[in-house]
Amino acid sequence: MAHLENIASDRKLIEHCSLRLDLLYFLDYQLDEPLPWHSTVSRTRQLLPAELFEEVFTRVLSLCVEAGMVSGHTQAVDSALVKANASIDALELKVAPETLNAHLQQVRAISRGDRKALINRATEEQRTLTAS
Repeated sequence: MAHLENIASDRKLIEHCSLRLDLLYFLDYQLDEPLPWHSTVSRTRQLLPAELFEEVFTRVLSLCVEAGMVSGHTQAVDSALVKANASIDALELKVAPETLNAHLQQVRAISRGDRKALINRATEEQRTLTAS
C-alpha cells in the first residue's frame, strides 16, 4: 500500500489507513477501532523477511483476481520524472514492428468497451444536472 500511495513512513501509512474506509474494511477494522502503532508495523517489517511480504501480496492479488475484483483489459501507467543521461542516437527498437502492430491492434480491440459511445442516447433530462 505504501508504494502505491507514495507513502514513505510507517507513521504516515497508519494515518492514511485510518482515513480510508476501503482499507479499514479490507483490514477488518471497525471505524472506532484504533489501528496499531506505527512502531508495530516497523518492528514487524524488521522481523519478517521481505519474501514473505511479497508472497502475501501475490496471494492477496490472486484472490482479488479470482473474486473478479481485478481484470486485465485496461491498464493505467503512472510515471515519474527521472534525470537520465542517454543519447537519442543510442535508442533501439526492442520489439519487432509486426509484433508491436499486432499487439496494438489487439489492445485497441479489447479496450473498445472502455471508450465513450459515439452517439449520446441519453435524454436531455438525463444529461442535465440542476441544483437549488
